[in-house]
Amino acid sequence: MSLEQIELLETWGLKLFFVAIFLLIGLAIQDVLKRGNVPKFGRYVVWAVLFLGCSGFIAKGIIEALWEGAGVG
Repeated sequence: MSLEQIELLETWGLKLFFVAIFLLIGLAIQDVLKRGNVPKFGRYVVWAVLFLGCSGFIAKGIIEALWEGAGVG
């Protein structure tokens, strides 16, 4: 394997790792919310915060990829 292929594999592996971590965090939060009998409004707030955190992370990755493709970074 060439160096470029190894770097690509590492990049995709890291991205998949983060997706798995976010999924496991979501499942853990869902379990805690169910067991804690949290009201609906509280659940919505928790899921909104989780979603905004994930979307910010995804937006950062997209912006970073676009900048690298344009030669900015």
